[in-house]
Amino acid sequence: MLAKVKSYALSGLEGYLVDIEVDLRPGVPVFDIVGLPSSSIKEARNRVQTAVKNSGYEFKGKRVTINLAPADTKKDGSYFDFPMAIGFLLSSGQLPSDIYKDYIMIGELSLDGTLRGVNGIMPMLISALQSGYNKFIIPQGNVKEASYIKGIEVIAVDTLSQACFFLSGLEKIVPIELCEYKAGEEKNCADADFAFVKGQSLAKRALEIAVAGGHNILMSGPPGTGKTMLARCVPSIMPKLSFEEAIEITKIHSIAGILDSEAGIVRTRPFRNPHHTASSYALTGGGSNAMPGEVSLAHHGVLFLDEIPEYQRKTLETLRQPLEGGSITVARVARTVEYPARFMLIASMNPCPCGRGGTECTCSAREIAIYRNKLSGPLLDRIDISVTVDNVEYDELRCKGSSESSADIKERVETARQIQLERYKLEGIFSNSQMSNALIEKYCAIDFESEGLLKQAYKRLNLSARGTIRVLKTARTIADLDKAQNISSSHLAEAIQFRGYEKERL
Repeated sequence: MLAKVKSYALSGLEGYLVDIEVDLRPGVPVFDIVGLPSSSIKEARNRVQTAVKNSGYEFKGKRVTINLAPADTKKDGSYFDFPMAIGFLLSSGQLPSDIYKDYIMIGELSLDGTLRGVNGIMPMLISALQSGYNKFIIPQGNVKEASYIKGIEVIAVDTLSQACFFLSGLEKIVPIELCEYKAGEEKNCADADFAFVKGQSLAKRALEIAVAGGHNILMSGPPGTGKTMLARCVPSIMPKLSFEEAIEITKIHSIAGILDSEAGIVRTRPFRNPHHTASSYALTGGGSNAMPGEVSLAHHGVLFLDEIPEYQRKTLETLRQPLEGGSITVARVARTVEYPARFMLIASMNPCPCGRGGTECTCSAREIAIYRNKLSGPLLDRIDISVTVDNVEYDELRCKGSSESSADIKERVETARQIQLERYKLEGIFSNSQMSNALIEKYCAIDFESEGLLKQAYKRLNLSARGTIRVLKTARTIADLDKAQNISSSHLAEAIQFRGYEKERL
C-alpha cells in the first residue's frame, strides 16, 4: 500500500514542499530511503523503526521504500522523521485516517517516540503559508516560534502516539493560540550606558549619527581609550525592533539553531562580536549545509569587529558584498543560497602596530603602512564614518558627574528614524544608509554653497564616487537629527569631517 505525506524542507531562508511517499511490499525486510537524502536522513531509518515500536505499533517485516520528492533536490536535516513514521503507519494500515492529507508534518523523533523541536520552523511555516498551506502538525518544542505567524492552524504534539490519536479522531487537540509581539528592551549592565563613558564627545556624536542612519563606522585610537566600551554601548541607543524586522532576524537565528525556544522570537537587535581568528566561512556562512554566518546573524543589528586589522585580509574582503547590497550569497557544491545581511558595521583599530601612536610610537613608516593596508581601499570606501578616539584628560576621567545617558541619545535617534520611516514609506527602505543613487538625487538636494563645499572636499580628500555618495547619506542623517527638511552646509561639513581616513592618506 502506498501512502503520501506532506512535509517541508529549507533551502536558505526559503522552504519547499517535500512529498514523502512510503510503500510497503512483501519481500526481504529492507528499509530504503531514496530521493537524494543526506547521511542524517539515512540514519532516520533506525530512529523511525525504534520510535514506531516504542509507541506501541508494529514494524512489520516487509520491504519499506521511502521516496523524498522532488528527487533531484538534496535533502538534509531531521525534519522528516515524524512524517516518515506517519507514512509507514498509514501504508501498513495501522493508522486509519483521511485528515492527514490536510496537514504538513515536521519533526524529529526520539527513540521513545517523543517529538523533538527542529531548527528553522518559522521560515518553513511562512514559506508553506505563502504557497497556500495553512495546517501543520509540529513538535511541542516549536510552539512559541510558530505562535507569531498569522493565518495558520498549528497542532502541537509531544509524541508520535499523540499525533496518531489526533489523526485517527481519538483525541481532540486545540490549535495553538497566536501571540502578540512586543519589542524587548535592551538589558544594559552598568558600563553599557553612554552616561558612564567619560569624555569622548566626538566619538559619541559619531555613533549617534551612525545609529540614526544605519551607517558603518570605524573608530581609531590607542588602546584603553574606550573604543570597545563605546561599541558595547551602541545597542542601548538603537531603536526598537519592528515586528517585520523581528521576523526576519528570527528566521535566520532559527535556521542557525541559536533561537531561544522559550521566547520564540528575537526581541532585541543582535550584537555580534566574532573573534579575529574567525574564518571567512564563519563570517559569511558556509559549510556543507550553507548555514548563515556572522554577517547574517547580525542582520538588523550590529557586527562589531574589534581590532579589525587583526582579521585576515581575505576574510575582511568578503564583507564588501553585504556592506554594499545588504545580502550575502553562499555558494557551495550542493547548493547556492542567499541570506539577508543588512547590519551596521562597527570597527575599531589602533593607529599603528604598537598602538601608542604619536611621539611615543616605535613603529617604522613601513610597519605602519603594512598595518593600515590590511584594510583595502574598497572596504574603507564602504565605511561612512571614521572617527579618532583620543586619550581622555585626567580631569575628565575623574569627573564625578555623568554625561548624557543612552536614554537621551536614543530619544533623538528614534525621532530621526521615524522621520526616515515616514520619508521612505513608499520606497521600500528604512534608513538613509539604504538609499540608492536615484533616492539620493531625490532626497539629498543641496544648495549652491554646499555644492562648492562638497566639490572642495572631493578634490582635497580625493573622494571616490562611492565616498561622495556616502558623505551625502551621512549629511542627510545629520539633518534628520537636526529635524531639518533640507541639508545645509553645516550638516555637510560635519559629514565631511567624519571621512577621517581620507585625510590620513594625504
